[in-house]
Amino acid sequence: MTKTRRPSAQTIAVVLALAEEPSQWRHGYDLCKQLDLKPGSLYPILVRLADRGLLETSWESAAPGGRPPRHLYRLTGSGRAFAAELAHAQPRPATPPRQSEPRWQGA
Repeated sequence: MTKTRRPSAQTIAVVLALAEEPSQWRHGYDLCKQLDLKPGSLYPILVRLADRGLLETSWESAAPGGRPPRHLYRLTGSGRAFAAELAHAQPRPATPPRQSEPRWQGA
């Protein structure tokens, strides 16, 4: 029997960020900034997701300004289905408790 591990909070955040615009190619650097993750955390997640067939990867075809081309990422069909599962499984934020009227003592 194979045990399925629950993805980490960071992995869930990456998948859901990519699912915001699933057909758009994204740079890892942009994801780092959006999710406030360090590259040492983000890139291993991207590699694992790609190894599992949840991400497509590509190199930039034309890097602007003479800089080297960067890697691009986007969800595959399987990745989109996985993102939908994760979004459905996410707990909804609790509604804040209603504040009651202050009880004043005295006149």
